[in-house]
Amino acid sequence: MTDKAAVSHLYRRLVPVALAATALAASALPATGQASREISARAYEGMFFHVAAPQGASWSLDCRFRPVTVRGATYNTFQLSGQGGQGGRLPSNDARCALTKTGGSGPIGLAIVRDGQPHAAGTNSTTEPARVNLF
Repeated sequence: MTDKAAVSHLYRRLVPVALAATALAASALPATGQASREISARAYEGMFFHVAAPQGASWSLDCRFRPVTVRGATYNTFQLSGQGGQGGRLPSNDARCALTKTGGSGPIGLAIVRDGQPHAAGTNSTTEPARVNLF
């Protein structure tokens, strides 16, 4: 499979994940908006994300965002490493994320949902990260 075909295949796999995350995000939205950047009561209620690595490749996710305060501490980064697929939530509703393939075979991809809209990127390269910018 060529790199272009592999990334295309990964994108087709990410779309259902992103749509499912969109539905989950829509059902989990609070009735009112947050007026403060203090999120100590609910530390990770920002955007949903999902990393896909259908062939079990290892990866590193690095997200940067405007500072948020969680239980009295201020953060502006979120970093995670893993292998295979993994999902979760970021502590913010804005982010600039880079997903880097660190080993293994096959493509990797990142989907992030903001305001019910999925945003996705993928790569099969260890030198060129997949990037999603939602500022």
